[in-house]
Amino acid sequence: MEDVQKHSVHTLIFRSLKRTHDLFVSNQGNLPEIDDSLEKLRRSIKAKDSYGLVLDRAVKIGEARKASGAQTPGDTSLAITDGSAADSGSGAGSLVKYNAGGRPAEKTAPLVTGTHTSLVRASLANSNGDKSANGTTASNLQLIPKKAPSIPKPKWHAPWKLSRVISGHLGWVRCIAVEPGNEWFATGAGDRVIKIWDLASGKLKLSLTGHVSTVRGVAVSSKHPYLFSCGEDRQVKCWDLEYNKVIRHYHGHLSAVYSLALHPTIDVLATSGRDSTARIWDMRTKANVHTLTGHTNTVASVVAQATNPQIITGSHDSTVRLWDLAAGKSVCTLTNHKKSVRSIVLHPSLYMFASASPDNIKQWRCPEGNFVQNISGHTAIVNCMAANNDGVLVSGGDNGTMFFWDWRTGYNFQRFQAPVQPGSMDSEAGIFAMCFDQSGTRLITAEADKTIKVYKEDDEASEESHPVNWRPELLKRRKF
Repeated sequence: MEDVQKHSVHTLIFRSLKRTHDLFVSNQGNLPEIDDSLEKLRRSIKAKDSYGLVLDRAVKIGEARKASGAQTPGDTSLAITDGSAADSGSGAGSLVKYNAGGRPAEKTAPLVTGTHTSLVRASLANSNGDKSANGTTASNLQLIPKKAPSIPKPKWHAPWKLSRVISGHLGWVRCIAVEPGNEWFATGAGDRVIKIWDLASGKLKLSLTGHVSTVRGVAVSSKHPYLFSCGEDRQVKCWDLEYNKVIRHYHGHLSAVYSLALHPTIDVLATSGRDSTARIWDMRTKANVHTLTGHTNTVASVVAQATNPQIITGSHDSTVRLWDLAAGKSVCTLTNHKKSVRSIVLHPSLYMFASASPDNIKQWRCPEGNFVQNISGHTAIVNCMAANNDGVLVSGGDNGTMFFWDWRTGYNFQRFQAPVQPGSMDSEAGIFAMCFDQSGTRLITAEADKTIKVYKEDDEASEESHPVNWRPELLKRRKF
């Protein structure tokens, strides 16, 4: 009797795997063959399901057309015109005809040379022999290319430089608000204190204590002597600055409140937070007028403006929502961002806003939220943005980087790493909030090294010393 050859367990398992693979997996990637009868059945069921009510009407129209011998819409051919109204009506416009070989046969009128071309349906058959050998009408189409849209040259902006560093907080500085008179500004921090600073000298004027957790948002009213604040303690407070005391509390948020905004014309207050909602409060009565629900994650940013959409929110669910303030409902959801939206900024004079996410910054046009352009290049978690009337957009990153952009073109004219306070670790470089003062000439940032930094434009810079390095061939706008 012949001895059976002994193999190792590893070899036997490998052979078993190979046999299994050959048996089952050889054609695993192939698609099954398409059965024509099943495909027709599927299409008929789909047609009856979706268009059952009008299906018989389409059949009747088709039969009527055949009976009358009329030309079906698919039989008409296309021609290129200059888009003028005369073309479609009388046929006497600038029409280019083509024969079957694809070369121009003749022109009935000179084509207007411009950037605007349009396609219209026109019959190319005539008595001059514009038919091919088999008698069918030639319908070869040749497109006249449009000129590529020219990217406008960015406006020159003076570079910004650090002018003052203010220290005094004992925790991360999380929020800033400049008062309408441009004399002082308020900051809130992780030390639970709101501090009021003199804008000209940078000296501390006042400290307000009352929050029991990190202060995440502050805003100063332009119509009342009120300061509003919100924090991770779920509290929204109204401070009377004549007495420096809390006079109202707004109760309702179920978790930390991350952002707040005051409406510029009516006495309402918008707040948003970790409970995935934004809430609208009546400033005087403390009533929760609306609870704006729809986001599925933390609402990190809320802004308010006088014109529609009066409330805009950005969330960690990577969407931006535009809200109807009167109805308390979402009118539009912008889903273009791929990652969480942490900041939204309104342009002070243009009817536009920008939203920031780690993938890029996007600009939108109100009131519908039409996409304008992407501003790419700030590859960090963008915590905050600010814009001024000169068309400067600034974005601040979680790693301490600051990027300065031209609003209109998205050109990055300056970028730098914010220096940390001596004695701090480099990992404490992070910008949590920023805003321009009322004149737009000073930029105030709130940072993770517990300082407040004030930047201003470099007076000595000129277009010669800091030229615009504009290379439009490298700028390709991504349209999505």
